[in-house]
Amino acid sequence: MTADAAGVATEIRDGILVATINQPGDAVNKVDRALGAELERVLDTIERDRSIRGAVIISGKPDIFVAGADIEQFLEFRAPQDAENAARFGQRLLGAVEKARVPVVAAIHGACLGGGLEMALACRYRVCSDHPKTVLALPEVQLGLIPGMGGTQRLPRLVGASSALDMILTGRNVRAKKALQMGLVDEMVHPSILLDTAVRRAAELADGSLRPRRGGKGLMAAALDGNPIGRNVVYRKAREGVMDKTQGHYPAPLAAIDVVRYGLANGLEKGLEEEARVFGRMALTPVSRELVFLFFATTALKKDFGVPDAEVPAARRDVRKLGVLGAGFMGAGITSVAVQQGTLVRLKDTDAPRVGKGLAAVRDVLKERLTRKQITRQQFDDYMALAGGTTEYTGFGNVDLVIEAVFEDLALKHSVLQVVEQLVPEDAVIASNTSTIPIRSIAQGLRRQDRVLGMHFFSPVHKMPLLEIIVTPETRPEATVTAVAYGRRLGKTVIVVNDGPGFYTTRILAAYMNEAGRMLDEGVPVDALDKALVDFGFPVGPITLMDEVGLDVGGKVGLVMAEAFGARMMPGEGVRRVVESGRTGRKGRKGFYLYDESGRKGGVDPSVYQLIHQGDRRAEPQRLGPVIGVEQEEIAERCVLAMVNEAARCLEEEVLRSPRDGDIGAVFGLGFPPFRGGPFRYMDAVGIEEIVRRLSLLDGRFPGRFAPAGILVEMGRASRRFYPAEGKPV
Repeated sequence: MTADAAGVATEIRDGILVATINQPGDAVNKVDRALGAELERVLDTIERDRSIRGAVIISGKPDIFVAGADIEQFLEFRAPQDAENAARFGQRLLGAVEKARVPVVAAIHGACLGGGLEMALACRYRVCSDHPKTVLALPEVQLGLIPGMGGTQRLPRLVGASSALDMILTGRNVRAKKALQMGLVDEMVHPSILLDTAVRRAAELADGSLRPRRGGKGLMAAALDGNPIGRNVVYRKAREGVMDKTQGHYPAPLAAIDVVRYGLANGLEKGLEEEARVFGRMALTPVSRELVFLFFATTALKKDFGVPDAEVPAARRDVRKLGVLGAGFMGAGITSVAVQQGTLVRLKDTDAPRVGKGLAAVRDVLKERLTRKQITRQQFDDYMALAGGTTEYTGFGNVDLVIEAVFEDLALKHSVLQVVEQLVPEDAVIASNTSTIPIRSIAQGLRRQDRVLGMHFFSPVHKMPLLEIIVTPETRPEATVTAVAYGRRLGKTVIVVNDGPGFYTTRILAAYMNEAGRMLDEGVPVDALDKALVDFGFPVGPITLMDEVGLDVGGKVGLVMAEAFGARMMPGEGVRRVVESGRTGRKGRKGFYLYDESGRKGGVDPSVYQLIHQGDRRAEPQRLGPVIGVEQEEIAERCVLAMVNEAARCLEEEVLRSPRDGDIGAVFGLGFPPFRGGPFRYMDAVGIEEIVRRLSLLDGRFPGRFAPAGILVEMGRASRRFYPAEGKPV
């Protein structure tokens, strides 16, 4: 076997060249210039050595084929032509693989993503392993890009326009069995025989005894793909779906549809030219720049344990057993994600019916995954066996971590934690899932305050990606690192913030929601408020979010924040009246909106205006038409500026450790538009000086609510930014 510095080793097996990609110094294989040069060397060897009858490309990494392009190289693009040239180089390389003198077979085990899948598509035949970690995807759209090395052209020709667009526009992973069914791969085998099978298939392709069978499309897909009229239906439906999901904020999905359409109409070569040109244009859009920033930011967070490097302890407590106090919605949600990582969980509540309801909620989460074939029946049974319920504290004597998830009542939290502290091991970590109450207040009365921190999960736990860990000056590094490591094990994106009322996410969300509530007081209709913020890029509007979170929960949060920050954080009068009326939102089928028995949202409940504007003529239903007194653009600006100004205060007060953490927290926890990068990236894009000017104008109209944070005033005067204008953003 021969190898080189770029990590491509070659050997000959009965006339079949096996190229094993195993790039040094990295846990994954990536498509970069060095790998491109080595593949060219391999192809040159094939061309010169006539004894070689076929070739196999395989990975030497465990559970990774090729993870995609090296994103670092994207930072070098200064003009669209730079990105277009990079795409053309990749296209030429993979074109050489496709047209090689001998048949090339891709032997795929593990993640085969982006440029890795485009490489596999250029091969004559694809064999994949039937392993759970084998997934295939084109995730470029998640970076504001389109596939640039032939993916928009080869994929629709292989699996049809409909299936190809589904993969390209969503970036979702396709598992091995599904890939075989749709014709994305030709064969699926056990990992132990993957290489032997691929070598044999290369030989059979070479001697003509094997001819790949194509056509994994269903009857409907085949009918649509088989004629221009059918394909037009596919393109129209795809465009409608993109607009419905993105409101047109993301140009790459729409561009991808056009490139696929152009290529199928004009041929492969012209399609590749168009793909490279559009890739170049997408790579320099502001949207792509912000999504690439989020990629780098989340990657950097994976190495950040929330304490200075010098304080990272050599050993941390490995969480094998978890105690959860409170079997309600959040406690059950935490349990459902914990058992899927092999953690034994004791779920406690005050009575058996509550415990039973919590375990049923865990079962529902797992059953949904089973129904979608994301887990097997055996895994379902194994996970449920890890979840045990109790009305006592039995089983807490040997837990590694306790997460308290009871109601947002300080006295209640004190009572349960003071009991559990006496039972758990001395070095066990004690966490609260509070969303508002300072951790120092919760730790009062506990003997081991250095083991106490906050673990703020977001609802629903099994879907929301963020975990906000809150530490106090007393929290030991071992406790912080244990919580961060376990949060990552649960699959969460973790930020660590310092203690304070509302921490970071709840605090900036409260500023945002309160401003929306004040505009309700001014006469702005509920649906107009929601539409303005959805148009800005949020997944749902602030009033819909109030209903989703629960008006009772929001009411308690509002009181805590108002007590901590005074008039600046005082909820609107109308929202207060709606909360006091007993409406709870979607869960109670009555909030600002109407809900049917299944919880499906309908229109605005007209009667809610009588609560908002008690004694005001605007409570009359006939007055509830257009926006009253506030333009749609101002609606979004007031809510967003309230949020980003509060984010700046959190950085100034060192609740936040960095702008990066603030952006990640807002995007992954609160739905701040990813294409805007987060509050701090947004302020940089608008310009700090301009942000200060807008805040000052609003503060003149609404004294005390929009006074610019001191850090913004200082930065505006010095023409400073939160991030460097060029280079790696984090």
